[in-house]
Amino acid sequence: MSKYDYLIVGAGLFGAVFANEATKAGKKCLVIDKRDHIAGNIYCEKIEGINVHKYGAHIFHTSNKNTWNYVNQFAEFNNYINSPVAVYKDELYNLPFNMNTFSKMWNIKTPKEAQAIIEEQKADLNITEPKNLEEQALSLVGKDIYQKLIKGYTEKQWGRDCTELPSFIIKRLPLRFTFDNNYFNDRFQGIPMGGYTPIVEKMLEGSEVMLNTDYFEFIKDNADITDKVVYTGMIDEYFGFKLGHLEYRTVRFETEVLDEENYQGNAVVNYTEREVPYTRIIEHKHFEYGKQPKTVISREYSSEWKPGIEPYYPINDEKNGNLFAQYKELADKEENVIFGGRLGNYKYYDMDKVIEAALECAKEELA
Repeated sequence: MSKYDYLIVGAGLFGAVFANEATKAGKKCLVIDKRDHIAGNIYCEKIEGINVHKYGAHIFHTSNKNTWNYVNQFAEFNNYINSPVAVYKDELYNLPFNMNTFSKMWNIKTPKEAQAIIEEQKADLNITEPKNLEEQALSLVGKDIYQKLIKGYTEKQWGRDCTELPSFIIKRLPLRFTFDNNYFNDRFQGIPMGGYTPIVEKMLEGSEVMLNTDYFEFIKDNADITDKVVYTGMIDEYFGFKLGHLEYRTVRFETEVLDEENYQGNAVVNYTEREVPYTRIIEHKHFEYGKQPKTVISREYSSEWKPGIEPYYPINDEKNGNLFAQYKELADKEENVIFGGRLGNYKYYDMDKVIEAALECAKEELA
């Protein structure tokens, strides 16, 4: 094979942004991915004319106008606003916690009434130094919101009782004393019309792309293919797990086509009881205001990660933080390898932050 300026491992958002910037700078890039498609976890698959977010709901939001302008080069975004609904037993609540939530929960009308109830519940608990996530949440929002909307969902998400989880996971829980169901506070928000995959296709124009290609197998036979690697896989795997495995939570999706036009009336519905095995149901057509005669839903099940399945959420506790710091020391000594993205940096990134990190990385590298 011919020589490339950069071998980019992973055709997800970080790798694609870097490839786009490098190509514009006249560099020759080869992008490889072990999956059979580009776009990583933002990949959208068309089913029944609906763009299905194959690896979970991805809603683009940012307060950075430069990032918004950057991504709008590659797609036109609609005006979707993320307004999830939470189901607890036979009750429905709006998220994030706002006056619609409080009004339904306590049959009240004013912010003053809501604040008084929350403050009274917090005072009754008398928690001054929260020792775990449960105490942290109770000290922020009181018992009603915690029991109905936080406890079960969080325990499913992490696979542990809230009393066993560190308090820092919930540093703050925003309480919004207005009738505003917009989940994000960011200035810019939307879903790309036509899904995310075409964005990554455009970013990768000018690069060579090889799918179904494992980096470790590939590099054995092509050791001289490049002088510089951009690696967006698992940082511990790069080093052969020699210091041990970093921990993740993973998500399993059960996706089905339903012979009805509208299943739940909203793109995102959370199920906050621990007894319901899935955390939420996504109805994909509502991201793009679809009118198709059928609908596609995905149930999401959170579970402990094991080698061989897709890692999703880094478990950023003290133990894993210390282990990552040791891997980071090793990574910093790899002169010809750039580590990036969610897995390369062992960090949960929103999409806008991935783009910003990739652009910054490319700027430094290509200067």
